[in-house]
Amino acid sequence: MGIGPSLAIPQVLEMAGITTGDVDLFEINEAFASMMVYCIRTLKLDKEKVNVNGGAIALGHPLDIQIATGLAELRRRKQKGLEKVLVTSMCIGTGMGAAAVFVNEDLD
Repeated sequence: MGIGPSLAIPQVLEMAGITTGDVDLFEINEAFASMMVYCIRTLKLDKEKVNVNGGAIALGHPLDIQIATGLAELRRRKQKGLEKVLVTSMCIGTGMGAAAVFVNEDLD
């Protein structure tokens, strides 16, 4: 467990045809702080865009709430007319990872 998002995020970005620079928010469900540091460094993410309302450790590590938190933040920021792309990811036991891209189409 741990580094799965560092592998899953580049794959989902490639499938969506975007780069990390196109993403406004990242919600990464981390099991351990060291895993988050590893993912941020490996993916060269802007820390200001990652888990902006606190990560899974702060929320008690719930997978579904981490995704909902990201979607709620994307909706709040929509009102400002700025951010529109969210990437959410999680680590899964035995080193696997999952990731998804959400795009707020209302801003196009």
